[in-house]
Amino acid sequence: MGEETLRRRENNRKEDGQSIQSHEPQTMNLQKQVGLISGICMIVGTIIGSGIFVSPKSVLGNVGAVGPCLTIWAACGILATLGALCFAELGTMITKSGGEYPYLMEAFGPIPAFLFSWTSLLVTKPSSFAIICLSFAEYASAPFYPGCDPPQAVIKCLAAAAIVVITIVNSLSVKLGSYLQNFLTAAKMIIVTIIIVSGIVLLAQGKTENFKDSFKDSKISASSISLAFYNGLWAYDGWNQLNYITEELKNPYRNLPLSIIIGIPLVTVCYVLINISYFTVMTSTELLQSQAVAVTFGDRVLYPASWIVPLFVAFSTIGSANGTCFTAGRLVYVAGREGHMLKLLSYISVKRLTPAPAIIFYGAIAIIYIIPGDINTLINYFSFAVWIFYGLTVFALIVMRFTRKELRRPIRVPIIIPVIVTLVSILLVLAPIISAPELAYLYCVLFILSGLIVYVLFVHYKFNWPQKISKPMTMHLQMLMEVVPAEEDTE
Repeated sequence: MGEETLRRRENNRKEDGQSIQSHEPQTMNLQKQVGLISGICMIVGTIIGSGIFVSPKSVLGNVGAVGPCLTIWAACGILATLGALCFAELGTMITKSGGEYPYLMEAFGPIPAFLFSWTSLLVTKPSSFAIICLSFAEYASAPFYPGCDPPQAVIKCLAAAAIVVITIVNSLSVKLGSYLQNFLTAAKMIIVTIIIVSGIVLLAQGKTENFKDSFKDSKISASSISLAFYNGLWAYDGWNQLNYITEELKNPYRNLPLSIIIGIPLVTVCYVLINISYFTVMTSTELLQSQAVAVTFGDRVLYPASWIVPLFVAFSTIGSANGTCFTAGRLVYVAGREGHMLKLLSYISVKRLTPAPAIIFYGAIAIIYIIPGDINTLINYFSFAVWIFYGLTVFALIVMRFTRKELRRPIRVPIIIPVIVTLVSILLVLAPIISAPELAYLYCVLFILSGLIVYVLFVHYKFNWPQKISKPMTMHLQMLMEVVPAEEDTE
């Protein structure tokens, strides 16, 4: 009976939804609406979030001097570019949305793919979304509490409100989410440009004393470099975002690699120049003592217009959160489509053609992460889990060179690149455990492995009772949200 009602609703769509996009024939599928400029904005907009305005302190704290600090920032950019080039080969070889998920599925089968979706949906993606929105809330509320820290309740309520707004925008329209991303990317490039130009002017005026003997007093060791990389790579995280929305890219064979080749080196140059700008007005000690480096820079250089900095940093973080939500919602959608999550999560809005249930689910999990809300713990938890799967995915590229030779590869990177990225990933995962072992890492591994129990019970053996419980819920939610299963691609 529920299915008949839905069919009637789908037929009625012709009256309701005729005006939305009636100029082109529509299938009940995700639409290709993201072009090259939107792709570059998605990469730049998602990477440049709160990281560059907050984490220079953490990178410098680990290596202890200006020279190694700038070297680490450049090296992180190179690693992100190499990783993204590997993902470009994977993304043009397997043109499915969902980032690492379909690549792990093709290379190693359903179990590693399920463990990735299990960890990503319940740990890495929502915690990343929560960290960014908490950073946004701190910057946005700071001007209202001069001289003291904003109350935690205010920060958490504001972060939750940001998650709700971003979730609604991305559930309503792909184009609206994409346009919002383009606008916020433009806003954040304004603040990046202001900081860089100010730094160049100060350098031209001879403010170079902090760069003399720039490698003096540096503390270089395997563990300090690894931890510095962790913090630097947090600021670069998002380099693989376009692979989550491959099915929505116009001409992905051209636009995916071009967006990567233009977007990530652009971010790397910006990051190195921003750090140079910071060091023109702050010594290493002053930078380490600063609560928010960008705000200190603004107070010293842009006064009395220093209020511009927290305003634009808030724009920057909200843009990063929007990009994360836009892409991660697709991962939930793909996992649901493969039967690895509730089937409802793979459904598409009849009127809006967005994976609305997946995006709403993702937003709800992120709000739960805001409740404990300790940013540093969340970052450690996030980084450790995410580099396990980055390494495994790039290793999948090496494996498929030998096991899936028949697949068409419009882009083919030299084999040395995935080998380097895989080795660096292993180092990044093992280094913090060896140098500073914490229970958080053990909990993370146990959580990932607990996905095996869920897989065996509900995916492999397909226990019936969850389906019996979820079937009426799915039917009612389908009618409430006006969503239907995606049509099979016939191309």
